[in-house]
Amino acid sequence: MDQIAQLAAQLEAYNAAYRSGEPLVDDATYDALVEQLRRLDPYHPYLKAVEPEAFPGRAEVRHPSPMLSTDKAYTDAQLERYVARVQKEADAAGLQEVLFRVTPKLDGLAGRDDGQVFASRGNGFVGYDITDAFAKGVVPLGGRGQGLGEIVVVLSYFEKQLADKFEHPRNMVVGIVSSDTLNVDAQQALEEGMVRFVPYSQLPSWEGNGEVLLKEIETIIQSLASGIDYPMDGVVVEAVDQALKARMGATTHHYRWQIAIKRKGQTAVTQVENIQWQVGRTGNVTPVLEVTPVPLSGATIRRVTAHHAGMLTKLGIGPGARIEIIRSGEVIPKLEQVLEAVAEINIPEKCPACGLELSWKGDFLRCTHVNCPAQTEQRISHWFRTLGNADWFGIKTIKRIVAAGFDSLEKIYAMTVSDFSSLGFGPVQSANLAEALRISRTKAVEDWRFLAALGIADLGVGDSRKLLQHHALEELAGLDVQQIIRISGFGEITSHAIVQGLAEAGPTLHHLLNLGFNLERTPKAAVAGVPNGPLSGKNLVFTGKMQHGSRETMQDEARRLGGNVQSAVSGTTDYLICGEKVGAAKRSKAAQLGVQMLSEEEYYQLIKR
Repeated sequence: MDQIAQLAAQLEAYNAAYRSGEPLVDDATYDALVEQLRRLDPYHPYLKAVEPEAFPGRAEVRHPSPMLSTDKAYTDAQLERYVARVQKEADAAGLQEVLFRVTPKLDGLAGRDDGQVFASRGNGFVGYDITDAFAKGVVPLGGRGQGLGEIVVVLSYFEKQLADKFEHPRNMVVGIVSSDTLNVDAQQALEEGMVRFVPYSQLPSWEGNGEVLLKEIETIIQSLASGIDYPMDGVVVEAVDQALKARMGATTHHYRWQIAIKRKGQTAVTQVENIQWQVGRTGNVTPVLEVTPVPLSGATIRRVTAHHAGMLTKLGIGPGARIEIIRSGEVIPKLEQVLEAVAEINIPEKCPACGLELSWKGDFLRCTHVNCPAQTEQRISHWFRTLGNADWFGIKTIKRIVAAGFDSLEKIYAMTVSDFSSLGFGPVQSANLAEALRISRTKAVEDWRFLAALGIADLGVGDSRKLLQHHALEELAGLDVQQIIRISGFGEITSHAIVQGLAEAGPTLHHLLNLGFNLERTPKAAVAGVPNGPLSGKNLVFTGKMQHGSRETMQDEARRLGGNVQSAVSGTTDYLICGEKVGAAKRSKAAQLGVQMLSEEEYYQLIKR
């Protein structure tokens, strides 16, 4: 798997764990990985969408306006750049004074309550009906119909009553919303009114200009944090003026007029008591440190993530080692430094899941046995998670199915309601699982997502889309190395790995295609000068403020029509599509290079033709 595909898959796994209430890394680590992906592939699909969350079996609810993610700032310099961007837009709009509002950033489960239906955020555009959370005892602060907010548990109550029973307050909240049966601790918290839906409009806030904001931000954060008793992972800064917010607009991921400020988390010292080993989808066997319980940022920490086995041997991490851990964003912490190493490091020689011999690849310990049950579970989980068009197949469900011998996608897609019932699933869940299989076949999904879901090494969503611009799914199993190398962006080593992976996955791919999945096909790129779409083979640059949609939306559309979107005008550019307020320098450069300039209307006329 290439670096970009591996990074995207890692982010998907981390996000899925966080949305399920069992985060694996802290916010700072996750955000740093997101920025790394942005540097490597600015147009990667993972960066264009809100990180999804799902509540299986719930009705879907379309939001009247998107509930997007929030851009992040960890340093003063990043905050200064945000303030400068807002000020620049305000100056262009002729605003005399720019005011900012700062509110606490709650660390709970986001939702929208219109007074009739309470919906989770979902993918930002379509959420899930979780109205029954109020019937369970979640208290709507200020009453129903207060709009956007988050379900949280009172922090002081959690620290006193629940910190030793739940990994994190959000873990408890997700469990309350998603489960039909509540444990006694969650039920008690609900009965005492300690789990609440807190509308953003009910939060304390600060308002002022950019100069004061930059100068006094730490004081503002401390003041707001002291005024609430809910889990908090930073503050949110936004422009106040509605016209300015409308002018700045949004990407497909976040609003440009808003940013979240986060700071490095608290640290604590603890001791390693034991090491658990987990087997991933690709066979990597990674360590999880079990440590002496220690309080940190409002929770009791018992587990710390480690990246790979090589880290243990290089840093001397084993039972008895004293380590410093850091927790940013109120999630499972990471290792900050080793204070006292140990001499004896026990690295397993056999896979904890299948019992066969392990091997090394760089710093990673690997199980190369393809029938390893843990790898099978993770591959199937990756399929449903990446496909993303059906619910119900969580990792616990998959483990039960695989243990019963349904250890391939071919076998799972042949399962019926009676098969699920025979495994001990209840009648409702059995029907839901069978229905989820049907939905995953009939609900439209992009062919590149379908291919990436197979989990072939070095073939993530980005490279899957690139490959399918040249070869249809039905052709892939028969491709040779040279056919892939001829596609721009595929090297020889990667191409060899992809050919091998496609050959191994060929029978499964053929079987699934014969099941009639509803696939949205990727437009083909221009080949040998023959156009396959209105923009095939054309290089385009979009600039200025667009009137008929965001620039990102237009860029995505251009790619679907076969075009290649560039970030700056060059001698290879065919069209410069100009919105409002395009600088004279950019127009002059385009004219000098002979690049055709089109207005937004002229561009739409071009693609209609």
